[in-house]
Amino acid sequence: MAAVTCSPVRQDVPGGEGEDKPDNSVPAGPLPKALVISASVDGKKIPSGSSAGGVSLSPEISLTFTREISVDEASLGAVTFSGGAFTAERDPSVSSVLVVRPSQSLEPLKKYKFEIAAGECFGVNLQQAYSFSFTTAFDDSGDKFPQIPDEELLTLVQQQTFKYFWDYGHPVSGLARERYNSGDTVTSGGSGFGIMAIPVGIERGFITREEGAERMRKIIGFLEKADRFHGAYSHWLNGSTGKVIPFSANDNGGDLVETAFLMEGLLTASAYFDRDGEADIRSGIDAIWRGVEWDWYTRGGEKVLYWHWSPDKDWAMNMHIRGWNEALIVYVLAASSPTHSISADVFRQGWGSFTFPVAKSQPLFFAHYSFLGLDPRKLSDQNGSYWAQNVAQARYNYDYCVRNTAGHAGYSENCWGLTASDYPGGYTASSPSNDKGTIAPTAALASMPYMPDESMAALRYFYYKLGDRLWGTYGFRDAFCLDTGWFASSYLAIDQGPIIAMIENHRTALLWKLFMSNEDVRAGLDKLGFTYE
Repeated sequence: MAAVTCSPVRQDVPGGEGEDKPDNSVPAGPLPKALVISASVDGKKIPSGSSAGGVSLSPEISLTFTREISVDEASLGAVTFSGGAFTAERDPSVSSVLVVRPSQSLEPLKKYKFEIAAGECFGVNLQQAYSFSFTTAFDDSGDKFPQIPDEELLTLVQQQTFKYFWDYGHPVSGLARERYNSGDTVTSGGSGFGIMAIPVGIERGFITREEGAERMRKIIGFLEKADRFHGAYSHWLNGSTGKVIPFSANDNGGDLVETAFLMEGLLTASAYFDRDGEADIRSGIDAIWRGVEWDWYTRGGEKVLYWHWSPDKDWAMNMHIRGWNEALIVYVLAASSPTHSISADVFRQGWGSFTFPVAKSQPLFFAHYSFLGLDPRKLSDQNGSYWAQNVAQARYNYDYCVRNTAGHAGYSENCWGLTASDYPGGYTASSPSNDKGTIAPTAALASMPYMPDESMAALRYFYYKLGDRLWGTYGFRDAFCLDTGWFASSYLAIDQGPIIAMIENHRTALLWKLFMSNEDVRAGLDKLGFTYE
């Protein structure tokens, strides 16, 4: 059966005597009732009212009716397709299937709508309309930027990402803004990651040592006067005044996990700034470090650490810090404190015992945040090898994306990585067990020590293939979803920081060496029964 073409501008069908009729015309009289029971695009079923992503630029749209249909030009008036002109014909092998094809290639990463209206069409009386939408795939056939050697590309990514913390750092405090366009809201944990980026920036020649030292003095001076809650900092601070910005109604005091990330960065910086003229940096950091009352957060001596405490809401948040999650560094630092240390029993009973590998299906930041400074390569305890745990989680995340059983657009061996990030509906901790179809560059790039070949393949894809949409002023934007053609406009401190740090740990182990050289940290690891050399 020949295809019938519909132009984007509908015309009345001529009906003069003697004109040829289509060979599948329908005799006069009442038309039989029918429904569209299913539709598919490129073989992927799309229920009415729903959408699909990753559709080819020349898709085949199929609709299955409950009975045999016929196709004439007049019937095509019931079809609305935002892609312009199309052809339609009955499937030659299945008389109840209508096949529609656009007359020209569609645009990449664009949403298209398709609808068949209820009423008399295709030789039936269609009882209900059927509509859906789809987003076309990204055209990754060409490079968006010139190819450069991998080592140059790694440096470029670190340098561009560094600008988030250096150029966009808060002008008063020097700390990291929570996200792009967050104004005076700075983040304590993200600032710890940004502080770790300063030695990298110096060693890579992005800034001078003198510039890095001055930024550290600004940060230390601000932290000395900022709000603290038994030594812990709040999740968010006002970068101009140092006053707490509540993270939620009951979270307006100390956040021990965010504080641990901040201390991780400060202790790393203290080890780096080891020259005679930098003693004030070391002493300032030491005073802040000694002021954290880790033992207070056992809530009067319980065998577990608590995440939050507030001067007016007290322990209302009531969140234990238990593993496996991103917070191993909290227990390590709490045991390492020379002034307010916890016992090994708090770690064993509070954090917990595991059989590694554990929680492989969780977001990848579990393998990143604690390990920007804490070197996992030889780290082990009664639970097993932390290196093996982190490699297993990264591998599981990668394999899940490659298998792509959920059918998300773009997932492949070059496009993978699920972790906490922005997504089209807001913010979520994406993972194989919470897959929103959204890839975050930080997930794969911060896994470079664990899976260097796979992470490098992702880096090349993000830069060369998606770079015109994904690469910006401060490095890679936070995330993207090819199901809908969505690319974030945002940058987040907690996602940008691990990119710089973990790429550097892959290249030189700089931050691991600095953090692990701290005598307090080593004493804490010994107390908790870790081996690390």
